[in-house]
Amino acid sequence: MPNQSIVKIGISIGDLNGIGPEVVLRSLSEIEVFGFVPIIYGNITLLEKLQEAFGTKLNMASSTGQINYTAGTVYVNEVWNEEVQMTYGTIDTNIGKYAFRSLEAATSALKQNDIDILITAPIHKASIKSDQFQFAGHTDYLNQQLTGSSLMMLVSDVIRVGLLTDHVPLDQVSSLISKELVMEKVRAMHESLIKDFGIARPKIALLGVDPHTGDSGAIGEIDGKILSPTVITLREIGIEVKGPFAADGFFGSGQHHQFDGILASYHDQGLVPFKLLSFGKGVNFTAGLDKIRVSPDHGTAFTIAGQGVASTSSFEAAIRLGIDIYQRRKHSQN
Repeated sequence: MPNQSIVKIGISIGDLNGIGPEVVLRSLSEIEVFGFVPIIYGNITLLEKLQEAFGTKLNMASSTGQINYTAGTVYVNEVWNEEVQMTYGTIDTNIGKYAFRSLEAATSALKQNDIDILITAPIHKASIKSDQFQFAGHTDYLNQQLTGSSLMMLVSDVIRVGLLTDHVPLDQVSSLISKELVMEKVRAMHESLIKDFGIARPKIALLGVDPHTGDSGAIGEIDGKILSPTVITLREIGIEVKGPFAADGFFGSGQHHQFDGILASYHDQGLVPFKLLSFGKGVNFTAGLDKIRVSPDHGTAFTIAGQGVASTSSFEAAIRLGIDIYQRRKHSQN
């Protein structure tokens, strides 16, 4: 029977032409004593070759069926057996197929409770896009596969930022924002801050859509007609949310220090200040789901792939955050 007492972290390998495999191997090699069991979904022959290239010396073993996991070993779930031709820094839809196969297998394991936490190495959206993967990214895919309503949340020691709309073109943002969407995302953040971060009475800030939150309708009406009334409704049901705030003044004046979570209206509105404050140490966490998924806050970084210079700090932070959330959820159930 498998060892049920140790935390099992499944790792999808991401785009092989990017920095994902390097970051995975080097992160695990720099954690001297595993307090968890890592299970990589990929191919052990390829990973052993990459170990030689990046100078890591992890103890690897194939993971097949019911096994007794032990700390100090990196297990590899064999998702494919054929040799893969990699070319660092290039967009390749064939490589994208392997990224999807790894993600699909790891997600299936998460759904079946074969792993406790999923960490996703970066994918390249143009490479992975196919008939099987018609999603804007990991978050949308996992929202379809798992139970709950997903919220993309970026987390660091200094700030937590969620996204009202995430990977959508800027010209579509306003048409997607509704009272129902704001209610759904604020509730997801509120519940996650309590359940996953141990904050008893979370304080949430909502950022506006238009410059100066519309200047009383002179610039735009969405903040006054949708966001402001929804904030009132949410406060009436006991959720401590304030806004909408104009994003420039909000961060410029340091108001972000007064809140446990910040909900940005669109992608760059939230990620620009987040990465300015936390880049390299932040974690992408999919809140609102019944399972735990985290990832580093960076992409495939094709320009430095294969050079052995990629930072591992964000991936290591993802490991720590995933375990913290798992332990907190487990404790609350006991």
